[in-house]
Amino acid sequence: MTSIFPGMNPYLEHPDLFPGLHHLLISEIARFLSPQLRPKYRVAVEVRTYETIDDSSLLVGIPDVIVKSRKNISETKNTKVAVAAPAPKSVTVTVPMPINIKEGYLEVKEVGTEKLITTIEILSPTNKRSCKGREAYQEKRQQVLGSRSNLVEIDLLRKGEPMPMFGDNIESDYRILVCRGNRRPQADLYAFNIQNIIPAFSLPLCAGDSEPVIDLKALLNQVYEIYDYDLVIDYSQEPVPALAKADAAWIDELLRDKRLR
Repeated sequence: MTSIFPGMNPYLEHPDLFPGLHHLLISEIARFLSPQLRPKYRVAVEVRTYETIDDSSLLVGIPDVIVKSRKNISETKNTKVAVAAPAPKSVTVTVPMPINIKEGYLEVKEVGTEKLITTIEILSPTNKRSCKGREAYQEKRQQVLGSRSNLVEIDLLRKGEPMPMFGDNIESDYRILVCRGNRRPQADLYAFNIQNIIPAFSLPLCAGDSEPVIDLKALLNQVYEIYDYDLVIDYSQEPVPALAKADAAWIDELLRDKRLR
């Protein structure tokens, strides 16, 4: 079963689903590009590794105890008999645990020289939060932007802080940034919302070379169909993260029309 959404399926943004989608979509883009780029270029799947705090253990439990006020403490000094308070019992708390994160991305390299031509990144949830994941990605991003290579940055997550750029006053759910090394600091931004079709874009290569067009929506549909996402998504529920009121109404009508609600 194919996805019924004209653009990004917001149910795929769920924290339990997006990490797998991230990996599978990167692989699908690589599979699509490889035969079109050879023999001059090749696509390499690279992995960025860093350590961060496990989000599920960020909250440390606070014991439910009653502490005497200063007034009560001073009043006890006037008593003639000192009565020891009961020893507090232990409580179970959760401490933040460091975990290793591995994020895949693509690099288009020139065959023979191994020169980096284009980096393709799909942003992860940690890239859009104020944490080590964002720091690690921004460091890599600055390295690419400080070179002559190209950058394609795909943001399919509504939640979190978008990557910084200037001259962009557009608020959108999703973004695709195509930044050519020979045009910087200018870049092409494709901003779109849940109700929009995902725009196709050309993969930047060296000047004069034929550039394949990436139809991201078609690749997303292939991942959705091949890996049976329709069997794990419950469309009777609301997507996570939550939608704006107008988008929720639009999706409800769409799902009812397709008899998924």
